[in-house]
Amino acid sequence: MQLYTKVGDKGMTKLVGGGKVSKNSDRVWAYGTIDELNTFIGLTVAELDSESDIRQELIQLQQCLFDLGTDLANPNLTADSMRFNDKYVGWIEKKIDQYQDEPDPITRFILPGGSKSSALLQVCRTITRRAERQVVALNWTATLPAQILIFVNRLSDYFYALARVMNYRTNTPEIFYEHGQQVFH
Repeated sequence: MQLYTKVGDKGMTKLVGGGKVSKNSDRVWAYGTIDELNTFIGLTVAELDSESDIRQELIQLQQCLFDLGTDLANPNLTADSMRFNDKYVGWIEKKIDQYQDEPDPITRFILPGGSKSSALLQVCRTITRRAERQVVALNWTATLPAQILIFVNRLSDYFYALARVMNYRTNTPEIFYEHGQQVFH
């Protein structure tokens, strides 16, 4: 199989179904940022112990994000052709609920960082926020299934909660934003 197609030489790329769009289109920005996120999750996975339950969970999330990216690259997406599954929304909400209760509650903002795994997960959180903005922008020109928007919105909360758990499990103290006031009740 040849890796290059020469389609990109003129600033275009192929979508699922064969259509072509500019590499700068809302659709390409959206699925490209999901791909970037997936790659950074891969870096995070590489830093975790091979026996870690979190490692296996993140690998499963990578599978989910491949499905999501494929759907975002499909301009003719229908309920029947969708790879992304509604169950992913319930799964991510369950994980957020589980992880938010593990470390002690906080009332102020924390600085991203602490342990290396926590810092990597915070980067995943910010990439997710950017991906969400781009998916929302795409939704203005192409109607996306609601569960995609919901999932991407929840995903940044997942990474935040998981980053806090990684610091908690490694006994790494969180650093509070020094100019912050109480914001969480």
